[in-house]
Amino acid sequence: MPTAKLLRFGVFELDMDAERLLRNGRSIRLQPQPFRLLCLLASQAGRVVTRVDIRGALWSSDTFVDFEQGVNFAIKQVREALGEDADHPIYIQTVPKRGYKFVAPIEAIGAQPGQAPPQARTDGALHKLLWTHIAELRLAEERRRKRRRALLIGLSAAIALAVVGALVVLVVRG
Repeated sequence: MPTAKLLRFGVFELDMDAERLLRNGRSIRLQPQPFRLLCLLASQAGRVVTRVDIRGALWSSDTFVDFEQGVNFAIKQVREALGEDADHPIYIQTVPKRGYKFVAPIEAIGAQPGQAPPQARTDGALHKLLWTHIAELRLAEERRRKRRRALLIGLSAAIALAVVGALVVLVVRG
């Protein structure tokens, strides 16, 4: 579990002290509860964080809200900030009936040097680099899929207009 207050994953930096999330150096807006949720998940990377744990971290015991809806909303906001889709998770994996798991490799900035042998650090850096490229490819694929869908809708609309136009011409001449 990373103990540093600055965590890097993919193209993101999570600065827990400054309470900000950066993507490629640009600040990403995130409300306080979803930010705390992201900090909780990222600091527990690789482990399942239960909905009960999330409830305890985000709300005090004297708070009366629909926790299930609240957790769902906070997870949705975190995923939107990270630009990911729940059906194709890159950072946060849903563990049905249990909770959530942060699956991206984390680099803890300011962690104690020498914690891992040099080979382990190299392997970890290689793993992070490969994972980052895979994540970027998946995000690019999602953008291409959205563009294709928009193009298909536009093409379908153009064809429909052409058919309607041809029918109008036939009716007017007819």
